[in-house]
Order: sequence, then C-alpha cells, then structure tokens
Amino acid sequence: MGTIAKQSFRGTIVTYIGVAIGFVTTFFVLTRFLAAEDIGLARILIDTATLFVGLAQLGTNSSIIRFYPYFKSGNTDHGFFFYTLVIPFLGFLLFACIYWACSVPLAAYFGEKSPLFVDYYYFVLPLAFFMLYQTIFETNANVLMHIVVPRAVREIAVRIGLLVSYLLYAFRVISMDGFVIALCLTYGIAALINIAYLFSLGHISLRPDWTFIKQNPSLVRKYALYTGFLIVSALTSVLAPIMSSFIITGKQGLASTGIFAIATYMAAMVSIPSRSLIAITQPELSQAIKDNDRTNTSRLIAQASNNLLLAGGFILLFIWLNIDLIFDILPNGDTYATARYAVLLLGFGQLLVGTFGIFLPALNYSRFYAFSLLNSLVLTASALILNNALIPIFGITGAALATLLSDIVYYILVVAVTCSVLHIMPFKRQHLVCVLLFATMFALNCAWLKLAPAFTTGWLGLIRFFVIAAAGIAFAWRLKLSPELHEILCRIRI
Repeated sequence: MGTIAKQSFRGTIVTYIGVAIGFVTTFFVLTRFLAAEDIGLARILIDTATLFVGLAQLGTNSSIIRFYPYFKSGNTDHGFFFYTLVIPFLGFLLFACIYWACSVPLAAYFGEKSPLFVDYYYFVLPLAFFMLYQTIFETNANVLMHIVVPRAVREIAVRIGLLVSYLLYAFRVISMDGFVIALCLTYGIAALINIAYLFSLGHISLRPDWTFIKQNPSLVRKYALYTGFLIVSALTSVLAPIMSSFIITGKQGLASTGIFAIATYMAAMVSIPSRSLIAITQPELSQAIKDNDRTNTSRLIAQASNNLLLAGGFILLFIWLNIDLIFDILPNGDTYATARYAVLLLGFGQLLVGTFGIFLPALNYSRFYAFSLLNSLVLTASALILNNALIPIFGITGAALATLLSDIVYYILVVAVTCSVLHIMPFKRQHLVCVLLFATMFALNCAWLKLAPAFTTGWLGLIRFFVIAAAGIAFAWRLKLSPELHEILCRIRI
C-alpha cells in the first residue's frame, strides 16, 4: 500500500505506545489511587467536551479531507488552512452560547446523582476549545499524509499529560480544581504542538485566497451545503457514542460512570488498529471517490476492513480469554469486575467500529453524503431508546448491550447504503473466513472451559489463550487472510 502502509504501520506503533501508557494509567493509577467517582468526573467532562467539539467544528473535520483535493494546487492550498481555522471558531462561539443557555436544565438532570459534574460544568468550554483545535490541526496533517507526529501527540503526549494530572491529584499535590484545570491544559499543549508541526511542514497559509474563491463559486456552494448538512448530522452521530455515559451519570451517578469508563477503555483496544489505518487511507479514498474510480475505492475499503477485522478479532480474543486475570491484577478489581460482560459486549461493538468504520468516510466523501444523516438518525434513536430501556434494568451491562445493538443496526445500514449508492462490492472471501475463524476460536474457548477447568483461571488461563491464538494465527497465515501483511512479512522473511 506504499505510503499508506508505511504511515499506518508507524502510526500503529505510536498508538500502541499510547496504549501502554494508557494501560499503566488505567490499571495502576486510576483504579488504585482515584475513587470511581473521580474517574467518572474526568470521563463525563471529556465526553461532554467531545460532544461539544463534534458540534462546534461545523463539519470541518470531514470537509478538510473531502475538499482539500479541490483546493490543492502544487505547493499552495489557496488559503484552505485559514478557512479550517475560522469556521470551527464560529461554531465554538455559537455552541458556547447554547451550552450556557442549557445550564439550568442540565444542572437539574445531573444535580441529584452527580452534583460534582454540575460544579465543574463550565470547565467543559476551555477543554472543548483545546480539543477542537487539536483535532482540526491533526486532520490538516492527515491530508498532507503526515499522521505519525499528530498521532504521537494524541496517543502519547496527551496520555502522559493526563497521567501526570492524575498522579498530582492522587498524591494531593493539586486540589480537585487544579486537577480539572490540568485536564484542560493537557489538551491546550497538545493543540500548540500540532499547529507548530503543521507550520514546519509548509504548504499551508493563514492568508485566504479570495481570487480563487471568486473563480470557483460552485465549489463554495458545495462546501457550504456539505458543511451545513454535517452540522445537522453531527448532532446525531456525535451524540450516540457517548449517550451511555450521560444516561449512566444522570441515573446512577459518577461512580457507575467511572466503572463503565474502565470497561470502555478495555474494549477500545479492539479498534485501536483502525485509528491509524483509516486516518491515512482517507485522503486516497477521497481522491478515488472524486475521480469516480470504483475499482480503487473497492480495493481501499476491502483492504482496510479485512485487515482491521483480523487485527481487532485477535485483540478481542486476548481480552476475553484473560478477563478474569485482568481483573485479578487490577487494583480494586472486585469493584470493576462487575463490568465483565460489559467489556465483552463493548468489545464486539468496537470490532464493528473498527471493521466497518472505513465505510463512513467513503459515503461522506461521495455526492450521496446526505444518506449519512438518515444513518445517524437511526443510530441516535436506537441508542436513546435502548439505553433508556436497558440501563435501569441491567445497569452498565445494559448500557453496553444498548451500544452493541445500536451499532449493529447502524453499520448494517451504513454498509448497505454505501455499497448501493457507490456501486461497489468491497467484501472478499477473506472477510467470511475471518468471521468463521474467530467464531471457531471462541467456540474452542468454551469447550476448553468445560473440558479442562484447571487451565481456565489466573495465569494458567494464558496457556489457553496462547494455544488457541497460535492455532488461529497459523490458520490465518496458511490461508493468507491478510495478503498485505503476508507480503510485508515475507519480504522481511518472517
């Protein structure tokens, strides 16, 4: 895959370094030194800021990738970078006013079970501002085919900053107020690093090219229409993934939110490979769709989804086969072990996100992007209904089940619509074989639990994982389920 493979590989290495830092933070700092309520506060603040960012960016994050090929000409972007700064700033001002106006009803909703969140309600604004521009700068670097440094900032620098913040608070060097301020400053520093890196790359300008704009009125209309559509779409698509945290916080309190946050972190490892691969594939995918190159579009989607299914499946297998050991090692593991099945359900959801996430930009970069609004409405409606129905009955396990079921409905619709409107068929034999392979490995695990219970718990459980995983890897290698990875490993004689 050339540049895509190289950047994706490096980005994945950076991501897993970040995962290691996050692992230390989660398993040896958060659960040991912080109360579940403190973890819940940090989680709800970041989730609220994430929702704010999704709305305030006014679709700029997607517009950058979709329209950059139209503005790019040699070594100039015709002031494109300038527009990517101004539009989200206007969005931030708009939604900051709305956020302020909603303070009373939101305080009433969260006040009884989670009064601590109400105390720090307005700290979401600076946190969201820094997160917004960190994201915008990172996306600008993506279209220049440079994802490694921004990925390092997001996955390593931010995690180190958060780790330091947690430790300072845990050892009472700073108060709760200082802790929340430190969270904000972490993302502010990340944004500054990203913009400095962007300027070091060149090919960007803070001067708008009004002549280019006047000469391309149709392009401006398309940009405005696309951005306006994404504003409406963001209200639904951004809300659904973090709805569980809000409902848990409102109905069960920040302690339950903290436990759910730990389960979510464990499950998020399943989709980690997708972060780099999808990010670096998007610019080439956008160009292929612009050129109406169906062959290349199908190839890019097929390669990404197949490789992500294979990688994510093995990660989920590792987590579930060792879930008891993980909670045994985890400080205060008994508190968080109640989320055992939530981890499994969320893990399957993340496998869907990683495998089919590439279909979302494919649809958004096409002229049929309006269909994504329908998909997002279905996702939000199903998430809202299912979370409200299942959380009161099953608690955080119900939230995980609601997330999985809404993701299943959503991605079935996304894949069906994308394949229909783009007239592509990106699925290959390898996809089906991968599904059968993982179903077989999970079945073997169930059989092992019945026939050899002595090797089911504690460190002996690792033997079970390595035996089953080794058989699965050998099978995947034999059938070349990932032709790209097989070719790379053959070149270096692995």
